[in-house]
Amino acid sequence: MDPIMIQDVLKTLPHRFPFMLVDRVLSVENGEVHAIKNVTFNEPFFPGHFPQEPVMPGVLMIEALAQASFFCMHESLEPGTVGYLAGIESARFKRKVVPGDQLHLHAKLEFARRGLGKTTCRAEVNGELAVEATILFALSKG
Repeated sequence: MDPIMIQDVLKTLPHRFPFMLVDRVLSVENGEVHAIKNVTFNEPFFPGHFPQEPVMPGVLMIEALAQASFFCMHESLEPGTVGYLAGIESARFKRKVVPGDQLHLHAKLEFARRGLGKTTCRAEVNGELAVEATILFALSKG
């Protein structure tokens, strides 16, 4: 498949600046997604987290994984469907993510039924694990 560029990401996700955390979806296949988030020094959270040593907040890495997770099934959903974060299980943070890193977001759909879904996720920088988690979400018409 061709990558899903930012213009089409914006058509799929309801998020906007400063909470759009998926820059491109590289692949979607059999319920598995590979997307990227380019982490730049211009991110609005870096001036406060932390001024002397900018580090991407873990909660935003989880949010990036949640946004990427939506692409696991977005083609099978009705237009206007929104995924709401419903739970996070087994989150583990393994390395800092800093300006200049490219966060590779991987999500695998475990199930989606009756308006609920679950993905297992991980994010990597240069092939090194940065965070892993299981994400639960609820689907609703936006």
